Amino acid sequence: MQGKAPKRVTNTRDDKMDSRFWSASLRERRCLVPVSSFSEPRGKGPAIWHWFALNDERDLFSFAGIWRSYKGPIKKDGETVETDTFSFITTTANDVVAKVHPRMPVLLAGQEACDRWIDGTEADAKDLIKPFPADQMKLVQSGKEKADLAA
Repeated sequence: MQGKAPKRVTNTRDDKMDSRFWSASLRERRCLVPVSSFSEPRGKGPAIWHWFALNDERDLFSFAGIWRSYKGPIKKDGETVETDTFSFITTTANDVVAKVHPRMPVLLAGQEACDRWIDGTEADAKDLIKPFPADQMKLVQSGKEKADLAA
């Protein structure tokens, strides 16, 4: 892959976890990204942004993430850089998110799930990669504004 920059990635699909770039990260380098809500766009010109949170909006949760170090160009034929990069794992959307988007981030709520993601086996991690229960979350905002107005 000499001279070819990687595509910038913020999401890694659960069905693409075996990619050469990310495969070792699920085994060895899992991380948590704490959040209070997340958004998915729908449509274009302009997109309508839909924000989702847990039923108790005061509750934090985390995206299941993976990370790795990267050494190479960021742009095609660019200079070599060394950086750490991470990605959220995505899965099939639950019934709440599916009305807007077919996929959603893997959400982890509660200390037990977070500990299991970080310290558990690869099998434990894979068991957590699934849609979050729809009855435990809700749509909290929709509109042309990309910002979370509740923040």
